[in-house]
Amino acid sequence: MDPIDVLIHLLNFLAPALGVALLLALFARLFVRNRASTRSLWTQTGVNFVACALALGLGLWFFGRDGKMASYAALVVFAATSQWSGGRSWR
Repeated sequence: MDPIDVLIHLLNFLAPALGVALLLALFARLFVRNRASTRSLWTQTGVNFVACALALGLGLWFFGRDGKMASYAALVVFAATSQWSGGRSWR
């Protein structure tokens, strides 16, 4: 593969992580209004994106291929845990 193909594959691999991270940060701002957010939208999206990318990377490592539903389930769990802990919801 040439470098452009590698870049396209990497971007397609990380696209679900970015989409889930951005939507989660936006919906958290819309639906959780009673709590003052300590982080900006882009910071929340970035932290959620790292957590989601980690989940996809672990799924790729564990299963040896991309696109397993268990990897996407882990993506949702990692994203929700990241948003929950970032919002200090344990208090």
